[in-house]
Amino acid sequence: MSQPSFWWQRYGTLAQMAQAAVALLGFVAILFQINELRTGSRASSARQAFLGYTDLAFRNPKYSQPDYERIKAATQEDQVQYESFVSYFLYACEEAMSAFANRREWAASCDYDLRPHLPFLCAKNAAEPAYLATYSADTQQWVKASLKTASVVPPDCKLGKT
Repeated sequence: MSQPSFWWQRYGTLAQMAQAAVALLGFVAILFQINELRTGSRASSARQAFLGYTDLAFRNPKYSQPDYERIKAATQEDQVQYESFVSYFLYACEEAMSAFANRREWAASCDYDLRPHLPFLCAKNAAEPAYLATYSADTQQWVKASLKTASVVPPDCKLGKT
């Protein structure tokens, strides 16, 4: 004589189903932990990049608050150093705004620091459009929107007084 079976017995015993549920829960927890580690690592990397830029700006005030006309008339070495300074700044902001997309203060800090570099970026983009193409689409859009907002346009690329 066979005993009546319940519907769930077709899928295994209760212990087997509980074991499968625990394993699934463990897998989901591991995926969540990997995502949290990735987010934390990205945030840490962005903070380090921005701190590096801040240190560079502290050690090079002539580049952090530039007189672009003076830099254009300076030596080739000064011009290359300034271009590298701006590249590092854009990279640090790109990382920070990507890692902290939901925190407006990072974007505000980058916006504030970008303004003095707009004449250089205007002239560089007019002479070598490929320069901005080395950055993400978001960074390109941010720089171009900032140029437009500040009315910095070729050929003179002058920063207006505000």
